[in-house]
Amino acid sequence: MATPKLPSKSEETRLRILDSALELFRDKGFDSATMRDIAAKAELATGAAYYYFPSKDSIVMAFYERAFAQMQPKLTAVVEEARGFERTLHDLIRVKLDYFAPNRAVFRALLRNGADRQHPLSPFSQETKAIRDADIDCFRRVVETSNLRIPRDLAPHVPDTLWLFQMGVIFFWVTDDSPNQARTHRLLELGTKTVTALLRFSAVPLTRPLRKVAIELIELVRGDA
Repeated sequence: MATPKLPSKSEETRLRILDSALELFRDKGFDSATMRDIAAKAELATGAAYYYFPSKDSIVMAFYERAFAQMQPKLTAVVEEARGFERTLHDLIRVKLDYFAPNRAVFRALLRNGADRQHPLSPFSQETKAIRDADIDCFRRVVETSNLRIPRDLAPHVPDTLWLFQMGVIFFWVTDDSPNQARTHRLLELGTKTVTALLRFSAVPLTRPLRKVAIELIELVRGDA
């Protein structure tokens, strides 16, 4: 049996800076925490922190990338279990809520940036496109492995729409102060049920005019129109 590869000293330092920054973002907020604060928390010189991360934005980007990589095994398992479209969609988003739960305060601190499509840390920005595209591809696999009959004109738009639905749930979750974010989990249950019902209904031939409007609406939201 191969011996697990241990992280190098450089990797350990980088992770220490990242974890220290997340703790400060939770406690002080993203705007209030400085690179000097982060370096002190990680017990490093400020210059050393800048050597690994040129800015706070780069730290958050590293957090996004680490989160996506660490969640992949669970996300893949959810898709491969294929317990029906509604259940799979629900469980896929639930994996992310559970993973990010310890850092919900970080997301709250970043909420203003997330709403600005031009900000590099926004999930809608060009800088986060690679992560966004990979996430959308995960929803594409959910659709492809389901038994839903989705009309040909609507099908290319469904993965992006599911990703937007997920983002709506996450934004709601970030500001949800109900005990254990119970309102969010109920929203997720009702939301996935509604999305599934609408997709099933879209296969009815008489809904073609409605699909045309829905597609235009989706393109408008995405900025394609």
